[in-house]
Amino acid sequence: MKSFIKNKLHKNDAASEAQPAPQVQPPSQQDVFQYRYHFGTNVGSIFVLEKWLFNKMFDGSAKGGSELDAVTASLRERGLDATKQKWADHWANALSDSDIDFLRDTAKCNTVRLPIGYFTLGPNFCGGTPFQGEPSQVYEQGWNAVLNMCTRLAQAGMGVLIDLHAVPGGCNGNDHSGTTSGKADHWNSKSNRQLSKSCLTFITNELAQGKIPNATGLQFCNEAEHNAPHMYDWYEDVTAAIHGVVPTLPVYVSDAWDLKTALKWSSKMNSAKNLGRTSPIVVDTHKYYTFSDSDRNQGPQQIIGRIPGALQPAKELGGSVVDRGAAQCYVGEWSCVLDGKTWSKVQPEEKGGLERQFGQAQCQSWYEASGGHAFWTAKMQWMDGGGWGFVQQIKSGNIAAPDYMGVSFEEANSRIEKANSEKENLKQQGVQGHVGYWDKQSPGKQFEHWRFEQGWDLGFDDAVAFAGMRARWQGRMGRAGLDKIGMLDIWIWKRMNETGTKGSFAWEWEQGYRQGIRAAQSVLGI
Repeated sequence: MKSFIKNKLHKNDAASEAQPAPQVQPPSQQDVFQYRYHFGTNVGSIFVLEKWLFNKMFDGSAKGGSELDAVTASLRERGLDATKQKWADHWANALSDSDIDFLRDTAKCNTVRLPIGYFTLGPNFCGGTPFQGEPSQVYEQGWNAVLNMCTRLAQAGMGVLIDLHAVPGGCNGNDHSGTTSGKADHWNSKSNRQLSKSCLTFITNELAQGKIPNATGLQFCNEAEHNAPHMYDWYEDVTAAIHGVVPTLPVYVSDAWDLKTALKWSSKMNSAKNLGRTSPIVVDTHKYYTFSDSDRNQGPQQIIGRIPGALQPAKELGGSVVDRGAAQCYVGEWSCVLDGKTWSKVQPEEKGGLERQFGQAQCQSWYEASGGHAFWTAKMQWMDGGGWGFVQQIKSGNIAAPDYMGVSFEEANSRIEKANSEKENLKQQGVQGHVGYWDKQSPGKQFEHWRFEQGWDLGFDDAVAFAGMRARWQGRMGRAGLDKIGMLDIWIWKRMNETGTKGSFAWEWEQGYRQGIRAAQSVLGI
């Protein structure tokens, strides 16, 4: 590293002698899987059935639209062996090789969100639940089916967010919680919360053994009930358990339809004081504009106008780990669906253009204020899926991956070479600008500007390393393209821990690091 604040200390650095830059490892392939900007989709109703998505899995005697309704009807009508085979075939074939090719080559996905249920883990996790007994035996090979799917996605260069979508008792009263009980009994039952914790700990131990090397993180539950009792206590309990097994694994928690409160809590957990003491926490939020009366009473243009402010809490709370902690959000579900009442407010010929505006506005907003997003959904019986279908929305151009995710290996290498060649000049400009600014703002005040320089240097190198990982690992990261540090706040939090950055001038390191990233990404075109 060529230093611009080296042997001779700047006049305002006298309080602290410049220290050698800490030696840290460059970003690994796993780091890129976990912390890059995630563009992708939910895979759909494969391991957690919903009748409206896969009606063929529900026999005529099924009493409702949940996984339990489907499996109990099948057991009643065809017996255990035939039901096990039907479920095994669904797990193996619902996401075909051509589907994966589409996600990788056409949609340019780099991550998918994979909903599973506690029952997916097998009979050992079904005792004392509605799936105990014969239904649980259907899932003896469920977890192996998950591992097989993750392996296929890894071979395509895609990361996988493992989402414990259906938890014991249900974290909400909807069918996607596994039953049609209509209750959210997870939160009021200590035994249910303990069983969920056991499920998540089991998955974490599997990850520790390297069984899903492309895991981007582990999500505790899906769409927690608003103001659910014991929720944050349970989040902290499970986070501590996971941190004890794989300390660096990002964990995802539901915002329970209150993004600001959830981000405030996660920021305290991801604080500078907690460096290395807890797992990095991401808040999962879902954005739909079709279910409430307030949405239905608005026209498409009004809803589109609301989208830039949809993630305002993330914009307000993010951007300074030193001051506020790492506030990181992820849009784990969204769609291009608007209610018929909303569409009735415009002329039919306007619909196509407004659909595109609606999808593209969401893509842009999620890109600007989150670490990534997953559309709902990739697979359903009625492909291509309309406003709910990732395939149809990609084909129509209503949603699209960032352009840099589709560049060739040659173009990627050219941009990386250009960035490296311009680094020293950009660094000198950045350091001089920082020093000059504080000379004017606080003349005579003592600083530690060498921290800014070290942060800038590492930030630039990390951004280039993320961008070039696919080119470096051709054949192991799937197709060509560049990657961007997307989970930026928690990645900075991680790097602060690894470099030992702390103290009253840690802000200089963080400002330098962020500026170094921005400088690299500007040259890289990402």
